[in-house]
Amino acid sequence: MTKMNRGIITALSAIGLAQGLKVLTHKKLTGNWDLKQAFTTGGMPSSHSAGVAALASYVAANKGTRHTETALAVVFGAIVMYDAQGIRRHTGEIAQLVNDLEDNIAVLSGNFPSFEYVQREGELKELLGHQPVEVMAGAILGTAFGVLCAKLED
Repeated sequence: MTKMNRGIITALSAIGLAQGLKVLTHKKLTGNWDLKQAFTTGGMPSSHSAGVAALASYVAANKGTRHTETALAVVFGAIVMYDAQGIRRHTGEIAQLVNDLEDNIAVLSGNFPSFEYVQREGELKELLGHQPVEVMAGAILGTAFGVLCAKLED
């Protein structure tokens, strides 16, 4: 392990931690344990945000805030977090509308026998992105984890 890049280890560990916390937050919200939540996209906290925030804070703690590597990690992280709560979340909302539309067409096709309708085998995945609070929670978790890992390394 000493030859591996500690920044990568920190970021991947933060992602794993956030994914594991999704099981706990799902339990708190629904009252049901669901280990599959550790392998899903979306949900609380954002593992994307946790990973990039951990990397950026780890690099900043080790290299300083004025270093080019810190700038790269912060810009990369901002893009990832924006994408997670913006584009990916909206894609999930569109998938939900398409799934609802298909359900309505299936009902209508039963009323009109001449209407040819072939139902898809499965629905589109709806939980793709994050609400802003999920992104923020992931960023806070990742930042704290990145700083902690950098301090433990000293």
